Amino acid sequence: MNIEQFQQKLLEDGKNSGFGDMEVYFEKSTRFACQVYKGELDHYETAEDGGLSFRGTYNGKMGYAYTEKLDEESITFLLESAKANAEVIEDEEQDDIFAGSDSYEDIDFYSKSLDEVPIPDKIAFLKEVESKVANYDSRIASINSCKLIEQSNERVLANSKGLSLHERKNYLALVLSVIVKHGEETKSGFQVEITKDFTSLNADEIAKKAADEALSYLGGKSIASKKYPIILRNDAAADLLGTFVSVFSAEIAQKGRSLLKDKEGEKIAAEKLTVIDDPFHEDGFDSRNFDGEGVASKICSVIENGTLKTLLHNRKTATKSGVETTGHAYKASYKGTLTVAPSNFYVVPGKKNRDELVNSLNEAVIVTKLSGLHSGANAVSGNFSVAAQGFYVKDGKVSTPVKQMTIAGNFFELLKEIQEVGSDLYFATSGIGAPSLLVKELSVTVE
Repeated sequence: MNIEQFQQKLLEDGKNSGFGDMEVYFEKSTRFACQVYKGELDHYETAEDGGLSFRGTYNGKMGYAYTEKLDEESITFLLESAKANAEVIEDEEQDDIFAGSDSYEDIDFYSKSLDEVPIPDKIAFLKEVESKVANYDSRIASINSCKLIEQSNERVLANSKGLSLHERKNYLALVLSVIVKHGEETKSGFQVEITKDFTSLNADEIAKKAADEALSYLGGKSIASKKYPIILRNDAAADLLGTFVSVFSAEIAQKGRSLLKDKEGEKIAAEKLTVIDDPFHEDGFDSRNFDGEGVASKICSVIENGTLKTLLHNRKTATKSGVETTGHAYKASYKGTLTVAPSNFYVVPGKKNRDELVNSLNEAVIVTKLSGLHSGANAVSGNFSVAAQGFYVKDGKVSTPVKQMTIAGNFFELLKEIQEVGSDLYFATSGIGAPSLLVKELSVTVE
């Protein structure tokens, strides 16, 4: 039984079993991953995961159930489980089923050309990259990881009110971890390349970036521990933004766990900062045409020239706040309940490239990597203190890599102290994006 047949029969049987409004949500993800080591295939993995959730009103209450199988027995199981669930629900605020938006974008986020590239070609390309990295420089000691990951996702949402939605998306990522050694000094570099277009990948360019990243950390020196102007490189800036992105959720704010609660219309950041959630951004990897409730996705301006315009809402949080949903209902999986989460959430880039940011500074620190963000950052207070890698800037030039350092500050204060926004927008696979950011100052402690 395919998904269309299954959902049609489930809705029909649900109606005959006494359910009122009903919704069926199907999700399937497929993953291919391989890793090479010294020219040989070291790891090969294919996986498929997915299932279907059902929710429907029974005797005035919403019941939930899910299954991984699409067969006759599962239909009976879903309906009986949802009935039993509805009978024990005590939440006074009942969810409802959404009839649908007036119109939807119909953007195809799935790259058929990526899917059509034969697996042997992908493995051969990965071996080529590894070989080029290994032979790039005599100081390359080893390649800890040379991995390719291809991920695809499919979603289907249908309900008894006539709504029927479907979409797919996919991407491919190369992950490289390079170890370099010079004398007694050993350093590592981490490089990720993400694309929807396999033909755009260039083995020489990827190898050079990965090797140069690791080699650049050799010769690290100590600098004075004090407050410095900070350039957060685009990937580090995206990691930091991703760590605190939950504070922009209306659900989190309504639970009293975000300092942005009731701050709409207020200045919360520097004038140069604009943050947008764009579910259709061509470079984003968390694109979607509809959210977890079936609401049409749309571009949402979250921070505009430093002013908080809106938090992210699903229909439930929007009703509580007396506003319209922003289309950010989210299910972590078909098993999950509805929460709030962004799509392609990013800082709008400026016009200055990273070199121009560096050249404007007499003394500063460039932060290229942050470690331990989830343990060293508190999303409620905004405080963070985390290990970092990077470089010391003197007289407008990169002077030296810095030995292991810790940077500390507060996310909400950092937003207010952004002095320049770079032009080099980068997106992580999470959909969080940022260009390089120049921050007035952060505390830097060097071991």
